[in-house]
Amino acid sequence: MIKTVRTIAAAVGLLAPVILHAQQPADTTKPAAAAPASVSVPVDFSGVLYANYQYRGDAGAAKSTNKFDLERAYFTFRMPAGDRASIRLTADVFQQTTAPNDVFYRGWVIRAKYAYLQYDYLKSATGWNGFVRGGMLQNVVIEHVESFWPRWISQSPIERSGAFSSADAGVSSQLTFPNKFGEIYATIVNGPGYTSRETDRFKDYAARLTLTPFSGSSNRIIKTFALTGWTYVGAIGSQFANGGVGQIGPIGESMPRTRSGVFVGVRDPRLSVGAEWDTRKDARETGANTVLLPRVEIDTTGRLIAGFVTAKPFQLLNDKSTFPLGLIARWDRFKPNTDLPGYINTVIGGLTWDLTKKTALALDYQEQTPHSAPGVATTKTYFLHLVANY
Repeated sequence: MIKTVRTIAAAVGLLAPVILHAQQPADTTKPAAAAPASVSVPVDFSGVLYANYQYRGDAGAAKSTNKFDLERAYFTFRMPAGDRASIRLTADVFQQTTAPNDVFYRGWVIRAKYAYLQYDYLKSATGWNGFVRGGMLQNVVIEHVESFWPRWISQSPIERSGAFSSADAGVSSQLTFPNKFGEIYATIVNGPGYTSRETDRFKDYAARLTLTPFSGSSNRIIKTFALTGWTYVGAIGSQFANGGVGQIGPIGESMPRTRSGVFVGVRDPRLSVGAEWDTRKDARETGANTVLLPRVEIDTTGRLIAGFVTAKPFQLLNDKSTFPLGLIARWDRFKPNTDLPGYINTVIGGLTWDLTKKTALALDYQEQTPHSAPGVATTKTYFLHLVANY
């Protein structure tokens, strides 16, 4: 008993100074310790949603096929990265339809569309501005054409024809001319596009020059007139690059994958018109790279001609009108091989209706018709499109 009492007394003796200190009033004469400084990084968030309902009207097994489709959802984050530097990350949400990946999962997945660091190396009061980018960035001309044509209705003509992807990994630079007179944009990229890793040692080089000679005009539509010329010099590796058993030897040289074109257009909320002429050169291989079946490279030249218009007729007739009805029309002709008679026509037409300043609907018809072009199916599809910007 005595031992227990002594133990308790010793414990109280040890805790007493702590208890008494806790009961003392705070010393207000001493400055309080500063809280850790918080760092705030401004982040700009935006995005766009593409959705549609589609109904197939062509003959055959696909007739009457219909579905609701979330085609795309983009989430874009922009933030500064120090003086004159910034970062952009755009996440692309899409449905997995590529075999064999869709065997494992057929739902919606996410991937990077754009992910780059931008450094503004030139900011001039005279109007000269320039930047350089590195990462997953815009390819040479597709985004430029999409500033004239509504991407939520369909891909631009050059992308729809399969010329190249709208984004790729690499570096780019842009120089903007004074008085909004135009710009020059150049890229060096891997080549396969943002949906694939690099597949060979070759790089693709591209440049675009856009001039807006009437930027000083008082006419709202004429001042947006743009004339663009672009070129894309690419290359792909041989399927026999590594050689193999029975082959003559590895094939180290590249095969051409080049494109070039001219685009002209005007863009205004009331009227947007565009026309383009593009050419491309592609190579493929036949044979087995053996003595009996030697490798043969076959080069083909293709051509694309396209034109489109989007208009809000009531707003064109009256500048003060806000009536949201619009018209869209487009025609493409893609000839994969100019040495052969085959070609594919694409026709798009319909009506648009602006629900708000950032959302719109479109009721449109899209038809793809091959003419002596083997391996290309005829499609006739009715769409109800929705776009929502946020």
